[in-house]
Amino acid sequence: MSHEEQGPVGGRSGVVNKAPDYPIAAPRTAPIANPLAEYLLRLGDDRLVLGHRVSEWCGHGPILEEDIAMSNIALDLIGHAQSLLALAGEVEGQGRTEDALAYFRDGTAYRNALLVEQPNGDFAMTMVRQFLFDAYSVLLWDQLAKCGHEQLAAIAAKSLKEDTYHLRHSSEWVVRLGDGTEESHARTQAALDVLWRFTDELFVPDAVDEAVASLGIVVDHGALRALWDTMVDDVLQRATLARPTSAAMRRGGRRGLHSEHLGHLLATMQSVARAHPGATW
Repeated sequence: MSHEEQGPVGGRSGVVNKAPDYPIAAPRTAPIANPLAEYLLRLGDDRLVLGHRVSEWCGHGPILEEDIAMSNIALDLIGHAQSLLALAGEVEGQGRTEDALAYFRDGTAYRNALLVEQPNGDFAMTMVRQFLFDAYSVLLWDQLAKCGHEQLAAIAAKSLKEDTYHLRHSSEWVVRLGDGTEESHARTQAALDVLWRFTDELFVPDAVDEAVASLGIVVDHGALRALWDTMVDDVLQRATLARPTSAAMRRGGRRGLHSEHLGHLLATMQSVARAHPGATW
């Protein structure tokens, strides 16, 4: 896959003003060796990658209280990822631990959605990304907590409690920024316009979802999307933000087709483990 072109993204002083152009992934044709392991990797990779992204704000938050909050959210997400990747390694049966799955897979083996690997940008970009994913995650955990797979249901029930806090935090920030000053509103709307194209991937079922349904892991994606739409629309209305209508949706992360952003993230996240393979701490 060729490198995607990314438009200017402000750090803590610039406004996002151009969306990256991602190719739309072709349908899967390769057989799925272990659908349950694949499904667990998707769940774990979403949270591992997003947790690392959020952790990049540690020491850089706009206020001390927010710096602490973001660090705690990052720890929660990485904790969820640890449980999910440990279970994925157990199901896979190849002797790989959660650490091996996190630090010794290349980008094409990651199954996270494109949304979570997008750069932090400014604080509005980070909060919009977090809100869009939090709303999805809370609704997904609510369904998975009732699923027929005992271990996954237990992880979902625990994660739901923490993600409910994450959602409250991110939604309040989206409202505060969107309905704030002229500049904060413009930044938040720009972030929403860029990130919206990555949301569709969260709700499109495929052969993996169909395969794990036979194991009791059944997610009603239509109902999930409808509830997400209602939740998101309510927050956007309170934030005086316009829901994007013309974004060309992008997919591919579930099949290992990622942007260059994931490669840069993994190079940082995996550097110590790969420099000292086999080391214990």
